[in-house]
Amino acid sequence: MSEKQSIEFPTTQWTGVERAGQQNTLGRVALGELLTRYLAPLRAHLVLHKRIPPEWAEDLLQSFVSDRVLEQELIASAVREKGRFRTFLLLALDRFVSNALRDGKRQCRSPGQIAPIEHANVAVDPDPTPSDAFEIAWAREVLVQASQRMRNECVDCGRADLWQIFEARVLMPTLQGVEPVSNEQLAIQFSLSSAHGASNLMITGKRMFARSLRGVVGEYIEDDRLIDQEIADLRAILARAR
Repeated sequence: MSEKQSIEFPTTQWTGVERAGQQNTLGRVALGELLTRYLAPLRAHLVLHKRIPPEWAEDLLQSFVSDRVLEQELIASAVREKGRFRTFLLLALDRFVSNALRDGKRQCRSPGQIAPIEHANVAVDPDPTPSDAFEIAWAREVLVQASQRMRNECVDCGRADLWQIFEARVLMPTLQGVEPVSNEQLAIQFSLSSAHGASNLMITGKRMFARSLRGVVGEYIEDDRLIDQEIADLRAILARAR
């Protein structure tokens, strides 16, 4: 699949963006949630796509949040009619990084161990598209948030076994590429009568996760009718990563 044919980055729900731009308590809460969702993809964009050393990228990203997002109220200037929020955010980050590097405001902490500055691809693209690193980090972030919701639900209803089986059979193999634990092993671990019992719990766990995933995706997809397509896209992104 060519870069131009890559899966579109999901549309952020603009009501949440607009709320995050408000200067009140609800706005600060919404901004915190928005940053939590985007920091990992933005960090991956700097490290893997822009080829900026990880410790340096972290410094730049934190400065971007402090100087542009918080002090200069960047989110409040985002306008729905001008296009996707992710395009707005990526362009703002790239401009900030380009200016910081050009002005010499950021120095390498260990010049002998990391790539020199001229190796960084820091030119500002006026119409940026999400890099593979950005998309993969985003897809993983969505899965992590959905998993956290499922885990909390399982703990609250006293069914931690559902979470642990789902984690061992699906989540860890998806996120970390490890081999899934067999149903036979899970049956022994959870004192089940057979591997079939573990398989049945796995089915229940998948249903719970599907509900959690739809809930997370529904928070940033404008049209509820597009949620299924977005989930399919997320799966394709993760499959491409593997």
